[in-house]
Amino acid sequence: MRKVTELARNPGRKAASAPPVGNWPRPDEPERFVASREEYLAMYRDMVLIRRFEERAGQLYGMGQIGGFCHLYIGQEAVVVGMQGELKRGDSIITGYRDHGHMLACGIDAKAVMAELTGRAAGISAGKGGSMHMFSVEHGFFGGHGIVGAQVPLGAGLGFAHKYKGDGHIAVTYFGDGAANQGQVYESFNMAELWKLPVIFVIENNQYAMGTSVNRASAEDQLYRRGESFRVPGIQVDGMDVLAVRGAAKTAVEWVRGGNGPVLLEMKTYRYRGHSMSDPAKYRSREEVQAMREKSDPIEGLKKEIIEGGHADEAALKAIDREVRDIVAESADFALEAPEPAASELYTDVLLGTY
Repeated sequence: MRKVTELARNPGRKAASAPPVGNWPRPDEPERFVASREEYLAMYRDMVLIRRFEERAGQLYGMGQIGGFCHLYIGQEAVVVGMQGELKRGDSIITGYRDHGHMLACGIDAKAVMAELTGRAAGISAGKGGSMHMFSVEHGFFGGHGIVGAQVPLGAGLGFAHKYKGDGHIAVTYFGDGAANQGQVYESFNMAELWKLPVIFVIENNQYAMGTSVNRASAEDQLYRRGESFRVPGIQVDGMDVLAVRGAAKTAVEWVRGGNGPVLLEMKTYRYRGHSMSDPAKYRSREEVQAMREKSDPIEGLKKEIIEGGHADEAALKAIDREVRDIVAESADFALEAPEPAASELYTDVLLGTY
């Protein structure tokens, strides 16, 4: 077992220590990432970009400019920013329906993501995917998937493709604590370990699967243990600390790229908003959410560390904030002004079958 910070009930509480379940090989204990000034500022910028983008997306949804479902990533920014920092071009990424932040972290233009949300032809999926089904092979991003847990076997398939081709790349498969209870997840663990596939399974444990606490929905709520019966080693990580995430990502990437098979990372994180825009989130108290914001916010935590460490001053960070706000404002303007897909595009990119 890994000695890591637990956030399930009390931010900052240490997880208990226990012997590993089995004696099979497992990665070394991850160390918190030591960042350079440039890395500090890049991670800060990326997290702020996701936060401001999602806030603006929420506003546009409230104005009726975004239709369908919309799941915001506010509060979870450290997970994807820390993970993506250790990947290289050619690696594959796949996730569920809370995917806007993953798209941005993959380097996809904010205009293309926002235009997809508003259903415009200039969107990354030509306006046909919307919030939950974005896709970009060019950036190694294979979705956005609306079915709970469906991306996990697909992620194992991406890992199989990398191993089959011998290209040295890996697949990172993100899913939530709710999806962790789906049967296909364990079939994927079994095949990935049996065939030593280069896959990192990332559970973004934001504490609530829709409206149900992980402690009520899971008999084993220490989700990093879920792969042990398949000999998939697990590591629990403070997902509100981008440097802890980056350090765990480094360890996991080295393990998987080294041909050792899959690894499971449980990121203990938290979403500030409801499950989706239609969720009033009455299953938790304002005090709980406020406590997480005050004690564990990933952006404020990194900001404090940057300033206290002398890596940048308040003025430099404010300049980044202004730059990000301009990017988000431009992306929203672009998304509202761009044309919708032509009617002639209704059946393109759509697989039609006969019954």
